[in-house]
Amino acid sequence: MVTRMRHTRAHTANRRSHHKLAEPALSKDASGTLHIRHRATLDGMYKGRSVLGDPVKKVMKKQAVKKAVKKVAAKKVVKKVAKK
Repeated sequence: MVTRMRHTRAHTANRRSHHKLAEPALSKDASGTLHIRHRATLDGMYKGRSVLGDPVKKVMKKQAVKKAVKKVAAKKVVKKVAKK
């Protein structure tokens, strides 16, 4: 590197002084427990309602949607074959 392009240690330290990490902001919910803002609490509450659902129910719903999409696609194929 060329000498004129170098930064002094003081200049480098001044730039790095803004790189420190901030502590996360904490909030208290209705029950008084602390949690990170805009995140669900450990018991699954967010904005006064439960957001943790039953994982089995979620998977079953996803599978039902896939089955419905397959049925619709199969009907379209049958209609195309029938037209020919």
